[in-house]
Amino acid sequence: MRNRILFSVLLLLCGLSAGAQVFNRPPLSGGDYAALPLGAVKPEGWLKDQLQRQAAGATGHLDDLYPEVVGENNAWIGGDGDTWERGPYWIDGLLPLAYILDDKALIAKASRWAEAMINSATDEGYFGNATDHPYIEGLQRGKSHDWWPKMVALKILQQYYDATSDPRVLKVLDGYFRYQLKTLPSTPLGHWSHWARWRAADNLGVIYWLYNISGEGYLLDLAELIHSQAEDFSSMFHSGGVFFKQNSIHCVNLAQGFKTPVVWWQQSHAGFDLDAPGAALDFIRNTIGFPTGLWAGDELLHYGDPVRGSELCTAVEMMYSLEEMMRITGDVRWADLLERIAFNALPTQATDSYDAHQYYQQVNQIACTRQTRSFVTEHYGTDNVFGLLNGYPCCACNMHQGWPKFTRNLWYATRDGGLAAFSYSPCSVTAKIGGARVTIVEDTFYPFSDEVKLKLSVKGRCSVRFPLELRIPSWCTGASVKVKGEERQVAGGSLLRLEQAWKNGDEIVLHLPMSIFTSRWFDGATVIERGPLVYALRLEEKWTRKEFEGADRQQYGPYYYEVTSSSPWNYALRASDMTIEFLRERSYSGDYPWNVDNAPVTLRAKAVRLPEWKEYNGSAGQIAYFTEDGCDTAQEEWIELIPYGCTTLRIAEFPTRR
Repeated sequence: MRNRILFSVLLLLCGLSAGAQVFNRPPLSGGDYAALPLGAVKPEGWLKDQLQRQAAGATGHLDDLYPEVVGENNAWIGGDGDTWERGPYWIDGLLPLAYILDDKALIAKASRWAEAMINSATDEGYFGNATDHPYIEGLQRGKSHDWWPKMVALKILQQYYDATSDPRVLKVLDGYFRYQLKTLPSTPLGHWSHWARWRAADNLGVIYWLYNISGEGYLLDLAELIHSQAEDFSSMFHSGGVFFKQNSIHCVNLAQGFKTPVVWWQQSHAGFDLDAPGAALDFIRNTIGFPTGLWAGDELLHYGDPVRGSELCTAVEMMYSLEEMMRITGDVRWADLLERIAFNALPTQATDSYDAHQYYQQVNQIACTRQTRSFVTEHYGTDNVFGLLNGYPCCACNMHQGWPKFTRNLWYATRDGGLAAFSYSPCSVTAKIGGARVTIVEDTFYPFSDEVKLKLSVKGRCSVRFPLELRIPSWCTGASVKVKGEERQVAGGSLLRLEQAWKNGDEIVLHLPMSIFTSRWFDGATVIERGPLVYALRLEEKWTRKEFEGADRQQYGPYYYEVTSSSPWNYALRASDMTIEFLRERSYSGDYPWNVDNAPVTLRAKAVRLPEWKEYNGSAGQIAYFTEDGCDTAQEEWIELIPYGCTTLRIAEFPTRR
């Protein structure tokens, strides 16, 4: 009782600065950047279009499309239906989307879940459904006390507080964390399932967030306890064995666990932890890695053959991990990788109307048809068609967080009272700085264009002095910045710091030249890149809507889309004549850019057909991607390349011949 009274006093003190940014307090390391209040960053241009499509599509209406799991009977909102991860997964994306768009209907829909979580808290600190129910086909009604689904709920409550400053959230979290400290020694993370051990960083992140608000020392004790029960990602990443062993771990566990060493480093202060993800990336690049920033995992890890699958949950969870790592460390490497995933892997795995998704995507993908492919975990041929519940239904619920959280993390507050942009997209950000209300409008068609214009609006004062930090991508050479008419060169792979008195109407122009270059991937395959974008062979696409029938309809939803093409795809590049040229560019006109018809940039390259490279089981067949054998008798052709994220069908890793 005494602890509860003391915490209530702390809540009153916290309420004096509700909405303020939360930075790390001693003894935690890092954390010189803080998330801005939810809704402070607003999307513009193509990014706003993307979020509005989600609101009109499955994100805004999943309860209508999938009522048996996330509808009225879900246990998280008082029913006796599904009690596990899928409902919280959906709200973890819906809630930030609703507040970013200031969509009142969606805010009400998401808030209902957050309010139910708050109101379910017990005197002992537990929250959420506490009753297991008998199994019903298609529902997860058992293991209601499992630590893992609560971790998703913790992220929802944190975001709800960021949007509302509701002090009840802090009280519920304090109670639950005290409950964890008391219960975990006898009922550890792996008691009900293994998932919590692999995904414990989601729990740790909210613990540290609350500690930075309240300063309660027991939270660091709890963090140490949870880390001791979690998988040791730091040692795993430094040794690298899991990347060489086929089918070693689950692809999404790697994405969610990727941030664990950095999250824990805040308390451990150990370079071994801080350096672990970098060591992992070195291994991934040469084993399981894909040029999209992800890896072969369908659903278990596999060497990075470009016809292996990559799960949609991997993309959105890896993005969230990198966003947390950027904020904690300020390391621009994580922003580079975040953009690689967001602008390549993410757009291609959902339909333009956001009514269907693809469970696995392939880097070399010549058809999306219902048939068995060479995936480790196969779902009766539904893996790479576009549907509502195809594959496992986890992705149908979890895919919604990718773009909203990316939007929120475009800008951070800095500890010294400024603002920092780690990633770029059309948006605006508003913050209170030095007694003034500052808005920065980011006018850009990035990642397709290499220019980012920032225009400042200052209200409440004639001018206000604060630092602006702007990331210069590692791939960029010859970058420049122009401030008040003065231009200077800046180095790639750095944070540019501009500190001065800013006034209304000031403008900054950032120029990030995007050179065309090639990289080598699986078996020496050639990948063509420009700036943050991978480029892929442009193939004509024929979309056909089909209906699931019978038991399939109950399991996978009512419909799915197959995508086929009559375009030739079996091209190779010549190492002796690697000619790649800029062909055309379109400025933003309001058209949705992430499809084959509206691709804003087109390159062309010289290539030759390989007749021996044939389709096998719906995929590009096996071939030696790099060989000294020549193809001197083949007719050279020009092929068109467009951004990977604009494609559904494509070849992105090209065989290379002499």
